[in-house]
Amino acid sequence: MSDKVYNALFLCTGNSARSILGEALMNKMGEGRFAAYSAGSQPKGDVHPMAIEVLGDFGYPTEGLHSKSWDEFTKPGAPQFDFIFTVCDNAAGESCPVFPGKPITAHWGVEDPAAVEGEEQREAFLDALSYLKRRIELFLMLPIKTIDEMSMRSKLAEIGREDGASAKAQVKDGNAQ
Repeated sequence: MSDKVYNALFLCTGNSARSILGEALMNKMGEGRFAAYSAGSQPKGDVHPMAIEVLGDFGYPTEGLHSKSWDEFTKPGAPQFDFIFTVCDNAAGESCPVFPGKPITAHWGVEDPAAVEGEEQREAFLDALSYLKRRIELFLMLPIKTIDEMSMRSKLAEIGREDGASAKAQVKDGNAQ
């Protein structure tokens, strides 16, 4: 009997940094139990070079990562998502498309490392990677097969308020959508 593979989507506005980090982290850390994707409401078209650099430095696969619109995942044949995580405050505030199924959503906002310039940019990307990695670790420890939907939503919101949460993510009821 094969175990279910859960589909997770990380959303951000530009899909060039945070959502890309989330996708790469979940795909490796989920160890085959998760298939992660990322998308943006207004994709930049390119993955930020520093995102690729820091992922590569820590051994996360970067092949196939690309900036894409969330519209790509509303078309026939797109994966049906179990979980959707918004990782930027702008995406959390936007009207998201309707995704098939009944995905559980959460806002895991992290400050935009791509907005940092100069020598501090690498540190900002490392921080974002660290914050998202910790949230994914906590998520992967949840009893996904047995937890009820209300408890899952509550736990995901709690995880979103972990260290490094953006201002909106720190709001007690800061669930996405």
